[in-house]
Amino acid sequence: MAELHLPATLPPLFPGLPRKLEVDAATVGEVVSRLEADWPGMRDRLCEPGPAIRPHIHFYVDRERAQLDTPVEARSRVDVIAAISGG
Repeated sequence: MAELHLPATLPPLFPGLPRKLEVDAATVGEVVSRLEADWPGMRDRLCEPGPAIRPHIHFYVDRERAQLDTPVEARSRVDVIAAISGG
């Protein structure tokens, strides 16, 4: 199973969601689907309709920038990073 690391901004929005968890998925899109199954509404936080990853959200698989169709191996590390903006 892949190791998924989430940004600190998500767990307060989804009771019981840990910052780090293991997920069984073949692609980043499947990672999002697994999260959505356990925490409804998660897909809307991470993806736009289409589907496409929201502009302020970045996925990395083993330190490489990823898209929804990026493969995820059993021992991969998947990081979800939320961009921070300000003025």
